[in-house]
Amino acid sequence: MSLAAKSLAVQPLAPVPTLTEGVAAFQARAYDRALAVFQPLAEAGDAEAQAWLGALHAGGTGVPASLTQAFAWYRRAAEQGHGPAATNVGAMLAMGQGVAQDRAEGARWLERAAASGDVMAAYNLATLLAKGDGLPADPARAADLYRSAAEAGHYPSQARLGHLYAHGIGVERDRVEAFAWLSLAAGHGVGTALNALEEVIKEMSADEKREGAARAQARRTAPGRIAPIPA
Repeated sequence: MSLAAKSLAVQPLAPVPTLTEGVAAFQARAYDRALAVFQPLAEAGDAEAQAWLGALHAGGTGVPASLTQAFAWYRRAAEQGHGPAATNVGAMLAMGQGVAQDRAEGARWLERAAASGDVMAAYNLATLLAKGDGLPADPARAADLYRSAAEAGHYPSQARLGHLYAHGIGVERDRVEAFAWLSLAAGHGVGTALNALEEVIKEMSADEKREGAARAQARRTAPGRIAPIPA
């Protein structure tokens, strides 16, 4: 005698919140909701969620501000190849924020992030190398890094590269190149670039100014460049 099969009602599973939902919650300033989304994803190993969780701790949004916690989450993301998180790890090590200061180790993380194309990493690493702060000074390498970020549209890097050309630091002194890069940075409100540009202009001929303006315009409209990153 066969037993009649009993039908079992299956309770539908609640959909797992996605990273996109967490980002949307953050943008809506629903920080508690963002935290509730990012935390389990980060603990499960999602590098992007780990980076977002680091940002929450750094800014004290949805959680008490803690640079120590921010560094820990940024590092977990960085170890998985997350470029911006690696930049934050490098910068925090260099400045001793949330972790014991170690400029050499910070530079290594910044080098890694810069190699992946992160312009903020290139800028930060260039700043350390230009100053020789905690590691050997290398003005030529600093100039190369500033140039890579400047060509990507990073305004502070354009200002720094213009300064190097104006004074012949790490590069041959070149008033025309200085004018071009400083003009680009000044056009986006970088005050130090405007002041430096005024000093360079005092030494330039009319022909040099025209050439500098032409180079600035060419770089401003060159095809294939990414959108400038605000300072």
